[in-house]
Amino acid sequence: MINRQNIFKLALAITLVVVSYLVFSKPSYNINTIPHFDKIGHIGSFFVLSYLTYFAFKPRWYILAIVLAFYAIFIEMVQSQLSYRSASFADVIADMIGILLFYFTQWLYNRYFKASRFVDNSAS
Repeated sequence: MINRQNIFKLALAITLVVVSYLVFSKPSYNINTIPHFDKIGHIGSFFVLSYLTYFAFKPRWYILAIVLAFYAIFIEMVQSQLSYRSASFADVIADMIGILLFYFTQWLYNRYFKASRFVDNSAS
């Protein structure tokens, strides 16, 4: 059955495959052209993974954070075994920042945008 939650699950699966491919493959570009480009990629990837996971499964915040933290650690463990990649604790921190940014934007949305919708439409 096609519903919104299943679309998010499919998007999450596709995103996990793409992110995994990108972090495990040999880079075909110069990663030093933009300072901290790698960290920006980690933050962005985990922001998107958090977003998709949240809307696919609606987990409690700590479950989402723990699952994605294990994925972040797994990525670094695999990269430490690849001759053309390197592991970095700073990458895991960047991943956690991506998760925090997602929850911060969720909080902002709920606090300001969602709360600003007019509830009483019957007053004329």
